[in-house]
Order: sequence, then structure tokens, then C-alpha cells
Amino acid sequence: MSMFCYQCQETAKGTGCTVKGVCGKTDKVAKLQDLLIYTLKGMATVQKKGLDAGIRFPKANRFMINGLFMTITNTNFDDEAIIKEIKDALALREKIKKELTDKGVVLGKLHDAAVFTVQNDAELLAKADSAQVGVLATKDEDIRSLRELITYGLKGMAAYAEHALNLGKENEEVYDFIVKALTATLDDSLTKNDLIALTLKTGKYGVDTMAMLDAANTGAYGNPEVTEVNIGVRNNPAILISGHDLKDLEELLEQTKGTGVDVYTHGEMLPAHYYPFFKKYSNFVGNYGNAWWKQNEEFEAFNGPILFTTNCIIPPKDSYKDRVYTTGATGYPGFKHIKDRKDGKAKDFSEIIAHAKRLPAPKEIESGKIVGGFAHEQVFALADKIVEAVKSGAIKKFIVMAGCDGRMKSRSYYTEFAEKLPKDTVILTAGCAKYRFNKLNLGDIGGIPRVLDAGQCNDSYSLALIALKLKEIFKVNDINDLPIVYNISWYEQKAVIVLLSLLYLGVKNIHLGPTLPGFLSPNVAKVLIDDFGIAGIGTVDDDLKMFLG
Repeated sequence: MSMFCYQCQETAKGTGCTVKGVCGKTDKVAKLQDLLIYTLKGMATVQKKGLDAGIRFPKANRFMINGLFMTITNTNFDDEAIIKEIKDALALREKIKKELTDKGVVLGKLHDAAVFTVQNDAELLAKADSAQVGVLATKDEDIRSLRELITYGLKGMAAYAEHALNLGKENEEVYDFIVKALTATLDDSLTKNDLIALTLKTGKYGVDTMAMLDAANTGAYGNPEVTEVNIGVRNNPAILISGHDLKDLEELLEQTKGTGVDVYTHGEMLPAHYYPFFKKYSNFVGNYGNAWWKQNEEFEAFNGPILFTTNCIIPPKDSYKDRVYTTGATGYPGFKHIKDRKDGKAKDFSEIIAHAKRLPAPKEIESGKIVGGFAHEQVFALADKIVEAVKSGAIKKFIVMAGCDGRMKSRSYYTEFAEKLPKDTVILTAGCAKYRFNKLNLGDIGGIPRVLDAGQCNDSYSLALIALKLKEIFKVNDINDLPIVYNISWYEQKAVIVLLSLLYLGVKNIHLGPTLPGFLSPNVAKVLIDDFGIAGIGTVDDDLKMFLG
């Protein structure tokens, strides 16, 4: 079999990568990731037998979310790490089976995903290459589309659950749902309507997971506040931290304190600057660069080592690949991997700190400041001012432009759209989509910046809370009656769970671009269009007329 993957926005021809991933993953890695998902689904079916008997497996739940996270686009390209994860999953699955059998639970007939075994790497690779493992194993196009939509939502949910877990927050109901939903994707008795209902339920648990992560982040680091972030550099050796994980950042800052090594954020780590907790570190300098896809040129200029805490890795240039470290679910062949925490102790970042000390300071690629920190509590504090601006007509519309950035030239649409918006509109953003317009001089409305950045992609939860607060203030019955429109860009699976969460909350008429997902079959796309008003994007001028007319 050749590989088949269509989980990201940039999939080849909008239909699927079949030779090598546009993201850079090889066909071998793609097939191994498919086998890992297949194995996790098998483990989930066994765990569900336990749930039905009132038995949970906390270790398996935590393993599950890390395994799902590893398969998110641009997270892990290391075939050896994925093979190890599959073997560990098989061993854990068998341990769960034994424990259930010992407790008198009758397992009955199980799906192949819950019973297959491999004796060596050759058998494992052969299994990964078999027709029953990959996406195309589901022959019915609509059932396949819905199963993948649910699975991709679960991948995004798992990423957010892992960030919360790193800060000591868990929700058994979220874990239970992931187990049941993964099991359901193997159930041939479920109809298209059954899976559509499960898709919306996935959105419900997406909201719960983002609420849990929000509580974890703000509980540990305080509520984000309006902050000016430096985008220039200082003349000290430095580490660039990319990804999303705030616990990793905290431990890195603590270990670099007083060493003469500065720390800069990159990509989706930018919003860390908005949290009060991190402002006490004098060596926490600013943000370097832009969205993930520009890392080749920006990492080369940074000079110091780079730490990936999560996605988004792209295949590196030789000029800097010996300076890149990974941790957590991430991996890439040849990159050094920093081990996970053990026995409640922090990760050991001594090697990357020593590496930084041997290298020159970053090369400045831009200067100035950008402003962010408009998460829900900060916006609530400005509520009176915002309401007054809306009532007076100073603010006519809020435009939600959250989500992901990407490499496609068509994404220049979002910059042009922001530039052409009337001056009586305000952009609400979260995620790396912001990099298409957060450095434009769009001004303010009565002191309210015209770009309100809530934070990372998971902080789209903040945007939902802001909308619900405005619904309460303006006393409208339907969230869709607010002067808010949604023009969202997407790239990977965390954007999928954000979309499903918005649909669960009742938000309609979301425009999604630069292309609709390749994994939506025509019939499934029609359901989203007819029932929820999902649509793509057109030209900037036509869309401005539609949104603002």
C-alpha cells in the first residue's frame, strides 16, 4: 500500500497525500502513525469493557492522550519513537485485558485492533502496511469521513488534555469520552446519523477540555493581561522555545534564571508573555519570528538552540538541525529529545542551556512591540467600554479571525482581509492565524485595539466565552444575533476540535479557509453546510460585502 493522509489543510491537491506528506513525513512514518491510531483504538475497546464494569485505567488514559498527540500534523517524524509507542500500547493493552479477566470481566469477541500481536519489527511494519489499518480501510466514503472527523477532533482534544495534565488537571469524563468515541470508530453497526451525533458530542467534550486547560493555565499563571511584547533581541546567548506547553516554559525559565541565557518565544508560545507569572523572569525577553512555517529562515538566524514542546516541526535545514531539541510528544530523527518528568521532578534542561552558552546571540530580524493578552477576563474588564462603543456605533462588527496559519500563498487573503476591514470593526483572534495581521498598524477604537489577541489556539475558548458574555449583556436569544462574524483559517487537528466546539455551542455560518477539509465527503460537507451554514471563502472584496453588508 502507498500512504494515504488527508488530515491537514495542505494535503496534496486538497484530496490526500499518497507518496510523501506535504508536512514532510515519509510514507513509513505515515503508516506507523496509522498503526498507532489503530492500536490505540484497540486499546480503547478493551478499556471500554472496563468502563462498562465500572473500572478505569488512569495510566492507559494518560498514555492514550500522548499517543494521539504524537500523530497530530508536524508533531512527531521519528519512526523509532512511534514504533516504541506502538509496542508500549500493545503491552499495556494486554495488561488491561489480564486485569479485567482476573476481575471476572468477560471480554467476548474483540475487534482485530484489540487482539493483533507482533513478534518483531518486521511484523509490526507489515501490519502498518496492511489494508485494514489505514484511513481507507473504511470503504463507505461518508462513514470514513465522519470517523476521521471524530478521530481528528479527538487528536486535538488529546493535545489540550495533555497540556492540562502537565499542570495537574484531569477530567475523567473527558478520558471516558475519548475511550468511547475511539471505540465507536471501529463499530460497523453505527449509521451516518449515529456518527453525526457523535461528532457534535465530540464538540461538547472539546469545550469541556478547553475549559479544563483554561482553568489549569490561569490557576497556575494568573489571568492574561494586556501586554506589550518585545520582538527585538538583546546581546546575550539565548534559547528559542516553540510549541504550546507552558509547564515546559516555566521549568526552562527557572533553570535559565541567573545563567546569562535569555529565553524567547516562537509561534504559539507568544501568548505566554500575557500571563502575570512569567513577567518575574528578567531573562524572558520577547518573541522571535512569526508562525511555524517560517522557521527554516528564522531558526537559522536565531543562532541559539531551539526547543519544541509540541507541534509544529517542519523538516530542518542542515544549518541548524544540530541545534534543535524536542520534548513531550514531539520527535524528529537526529534531534536530541529531553526526557519526561519523573517522580514529580522538573525536566532537565541543562544540556540545552549549556548548548546555548556556546553559541552567539540571536540576529535581529525585526524590532518593536506587539500587543496581546485579551483573553476572556481581560475583555470582561473592558466590557463597559466595549458595550458603549457598540451602542454608539463606534464598533459595528467583531470579526473572529482565529485558527492556524500555513504556507499556502492563498493565505495572504487573511492579511488583505484585515487590511481592508472598515475602521469600525474589531478582530478577535487566537492561534497562529494572528501572524497574518498582528503586526499591521490597524489602530484602535476609543483606546480599544482593533486586534484583540486572546492567545493560543486553545484560547478560542476565550472567544466563545466573550461571545456568550456579549449575548448576556445585549440580551439576545441567539448567539448568532450578535454583531459577530466568523472567518476562520485552519491547518491541523486542534483547529478541528475548536470548530466542533463552536458548532456544539450553536455558532452558525462559520467561514473556513483557505480550503474546506479534504476529509469531508460531499454528503458530510452538505450536512455541515445545510445544518450549520459552514462555508468556504471567496475573494476578499466579495467576502467583505457578504460579512458586512
